[in-house]
Amino acid sequence: MLGRLNQDAVAAVSLANQIAFIMNLFTGSLVAAGGTLIAQYWGKGDKETAKNLFCMINKYVFLISFIFFVLAMFAPGTLMRIYTPDEGLIQIGASYLRIVSVSYLFTGLTQCYYLIMKIEGQAFKSIVISIAALVADVVIDFFLIYGIAGAPRLEADGSAYSTVVVEALALLWCVAESRSKGNIRIDMKGLGWFSREISRDLFKIVWPMLASSLAWGIGLSLHSLIMGHQSADATAAASITSVAQELVTCVCKGISTGAGIMVGKLLGQDLFEKAKAYGRKFCHISFCVGGIHMALLGILGPVVAKFFVLSDTARQYLIMMLIFTAFYVFAYSVNTIIVCGIFPAGGDAKYDAISVFFASWCFALPLALLGTFVFHWPVMVVYALMNADEIVKVPWIYPRYGKYLWVKNLTREDGQV
Repeated sequence: MLGRLNQDAVAAVSLANQIAFIMNLFTGSLVAAGGTLIAQYWGKGDKETAKNLFCMINKYVFLISFIFFVLAMFAPGTLMRIYTPDEGLIQIGASYLRIVSVSYLFTGLTQCYYLIMKIEGQAFKSIVISIAALVADVVIDFFLIYGIAGAPRLEADGSAYSTVVVEALALLWCVAESRSKGNIRIDMKGLGWFSREISRDLFKIVWPMLASSLAWGIGLSLHSLIMGHQSADATAAASITSVAQELVTCVCKGISTGAGIMVGKLLGQDLFEKAKAYGRKFCHISFCVGGIHMALLGILGPVVAKFFVLSDTARQYLIMMLIFTAFYVFAYSVNTIIVCGIFPAGGDAKYDAISVFFASWCFALPLALLGTFVFHWPVMVVYALMNADEIVKVPWIYPRYGKYLWVKNLTREDGQV
């Protein structure tokens, strides 16, 4: 919807949302690591420890969200200047960021509830809430961005207000669902619970996942910085390509989460051979999904290119970026399902951090930064280099998979500490 206004609105909001993206790296690592342990304790039948872990993760997630809320609320202009020197983009993005920061207080907690619904076997509820939130967001956006039916025309700020309202409603819905009989919910006993041993187990998974997420996520954030220092046309095209990529790759992200939960439950029951069989099936699925993603992007690309209001230069960049991204999403799909789904289910979270470090920080990013600030290579050369990391990682996955380092039961016999 912002794309029908002008390309500056798209570029500014995309850069502003890098703050939420970085926040989600921290909260997402905690939620994913917690999900690994909760799934195994749930599979073992120890629901009390699963509930206590859920409460612990919510506390940590809220603390991180609050820190980012304070930064975005009180220093939005400073944050925007990290990504672009363009004063027009800074003005639009800072205004958006100050408003949308309130939603940070809700987003991480909602993700915790979505996780527990999936582990409890009630993933359909999280789907219903997500779809309802999406529809509400689209409707509110329509009125507030364009000023339809007497509503104020707020443009980019309208999108921010919509996000705050929708995230608050989604969290309230999740809390209401958790009150149903038999569901895990937050209580005072769980909030006061602490186990040194289980906390140690949790952070053994969190730290490598966080290192991997930060290395990968800060790398993606640097992508925005690199494109922001190329030109407004390049920034707009890369921002729209990122939207198309997110729309397509949501499939492999969902399968990755499902793979982690399903394999984790089996490992918690010591069903190692069955877990290996599930792992093999998910490996095969990852390649099929990668091919589907390439095809979807091929179909979606021309539609995206026609929909947005862009300059001729930005449109040319967009078409070329979408073609390269089709190959990128194939590799991303395989990596996401295997490395971020199967491996962490049994605690093997280190490989992702190692692969991201070498592929991104020792190869793709240095070349892209040199190409931008030293050699001044063409935009598409820089774009291809900085997105080559996922492709480079693919040949090394199966040797790691075959070692079966991910086949471990991480639960403790006495979870009540």
